[in-house]
Amino acid sequence: MARGPFEIAGHQVEPGSREMVEIPVAKLYTHTPLNIPVEVVHGRRDGPVLMVCGAIHGDEINGVEIIRRVLNNSALRHLRGTLVAVPIVNIFGFVQRTRYLPDRRDLNRCFPGTESGSLGARIAYLLRTQIMEKVTHIIDLHTGAMHRFNLPQIRAQLKNPETTRMAEAFGAPVIINSGLRDGSLRAYADSRDIPVITFEGGEALRFDGVVIGSGVKGVMRVMRELEMVPRKKSPKASKKRSEIAANSQWVRTDTDGIMRPVAQLGQKVRKGQKLAIVANPFGESETAITSPCSGIVICVNNLPLVNEGEAIYHIARFDELSEAEKAMDYFRSSFDAETSEAVMPVHPWDEQSK
Repeated sequence: MARGPFEIAGHQVEPGSREMVEIPVAKLYTHTPLNIPVEVVHGRRDGPVLMVCGAIHGDEINGVEIIRRVLNNSALRHLRGTLVAVPIVNIFGFVQRTRYLPDRRDLNRCFPGTESGSLGARIAYLLRTQIMEKVTHIIDLHTGAMHRFNLPQIRAQLKNPETTRMAEAFGAPVIINSGLRDGSLRAYADSRDIPVITFEGGEALRFDGVVIGSGVKGVMRVMRELEMVPRKKSPKASKKRSEIAANSQWVRTDTDGIMRPVAQLGQKVRKGQKLAIVANPFGESETAITSPCSGIVICVNNLPLVNEGEAIYHIARFDELSEAEKAMDYFRSSFDAETSEAVMPVHPWDEQSK
């Protein structure tokens, strides 16, 4: 039996074709309309319906470039199922280069939304009714917040075997079994039994080549795992791509001042190891910030000006730290083989901290 068209926002995308669809959201004060752009690639054969979305926080832009590259991948010519690509969910925040909506609401706390509520609730409702209720799997692309750089990682609630399958297939070095937050896209998808994973990598308002490359590879690996695109003819020997963290812990500074980081992103640290030094501007006093646990550094605060209580490092803890090291080694080697650039971004303090 012939496959039917994919319907979205009043449009029909025929099998074997792709189409850009503009979903009306709202208008600016100037009466200028704003739309959420969606590209649908509808395969000729039946299969999963995967939504890949980015910039639900408007300043988290790595996901936009990841989706652009995925859409240009030649493997999509052989697509089975349907790919629904939403590179910019929070169009208001993206235009204004901010995480939030104009009323300062976090769109990722507005789900499932309502038809007549706040702007955030209306956008969440629109995304839910026009797209999410039509999909079978979701990959949600994020970055760290302003001045915080996240190691490429997957966050997911792993009670769903299909979610676990996606998380492991993605191939980020760290998987965090993360709880659900009320009002988030992930929480709503989980409530509907839609397998969903969140990719975190890089920082807000910055492109990073390694993070973007990791994201593109991860999305394509998931699509291969779901049999949406053909598997590679000569797969590499199986290596440790990911390790699941038992939990994670933020490290906060207990003094104000100027921070000099010591530990680097992706580095293994032991309990009591020095992570950073915080000093006053005159150098009269220096305080060492140490790790409260052993693990892998998965986020670093890049802003050297810190206040007491501010989060400066995020440490993922593992039952088997040696296995996590193997996953990090594989991640580094997979990019070292393709580029002469360092796996992690080079910070001004890298050399002096070695």
